[in-house]
Amino acid sequence: MKQNKSLGQHWLHDRETLSYIARSANLIVEDTVLEIGPGLGTLTSELLKRAGRVVAVEFDDSLADNLPGQFPGKNLEVFSGDILSFDLNNMPRGYKVVANIPYYITNKIIQLLLTAKNRPSLVVLLIQKEVAERIAATPGKMSILSISAQVFAEVTLGDVVPAKMFTPPPRVDSRVIILKTRDIPYLDGVNQSDFFRVVKAGFSSKRKKLKTSLSGGMSMDKNRVKKFLESAGIDPNDRAEDLSIDDWVRLTKVVVE
Repeated sequence: MKQNKSLGQHWLHDRETLSYIARSANLIVEDTVLEIGPGLGTLTSELLKRAGRVVAVEFDDSLADNLPGQFPGKNLEVFSGDILSFDLNNMPRGYKVVANIPYYITNKIIQLLLTAKNRPSLVVLLIQKEVAERIAATPGKMSILSISAQVFAEVTLGDVVPAKMFTPPPRVDSRVIILKTRDIPYLDGVNQSDFFRVVKAGFSSKRKKLKTSLSGGMSMDKNRVKKFLESAGIDPNDRAEDLSIDDWVRLTKVVVE
């Protein structure tokens, strides 16, 4: 089967790596798994060995048409279409997501899964190594992406998968990332929209000190911003990437009082 470069298709055939990805989801026979972009079905095969049911959403019509015939008698449902248009409310509560997804759509897929009304209980993705590490970042290297993910999920990094494992090999290495979704977003009583408004303001000029970036991002006098930061126990000379989620929560509470 020829790859469609416009869809970011890179086939992973290494059986040990595929098995590792499936094992990372701790699947049992009672689980329903949503696989995004099953492609040739190499990961699908590993998922069907472990889960009771696999729901696969494939954008490429020809791949979607070919997949069911590879697994006769297995509890596999294949949908042809865009995952961003797929109704997650049709999935059972507590479902899991396991997928090797195209790099170009990573952020949109993670946002879709973590903010859906019917969120998965666990997400295991093979994505670009650099992006995986950005999502799992700690204070000092935080970004809007890492904050957005960690508010909704506990994030763990898995194994690195070298580019040479793929056909054709992508230009960069990949890494497994595991997101265990939280029952309640990690916001400690602050309004979600207020929280992200403050965070986005803080990152509006992320190379500048917080007192400057927040002042510009919130159209607010620097002295007032400095007082907010000090009230929240944050050094006005810190940069947005230095703050933890708890820091942003405290700051939001001060700003919206």
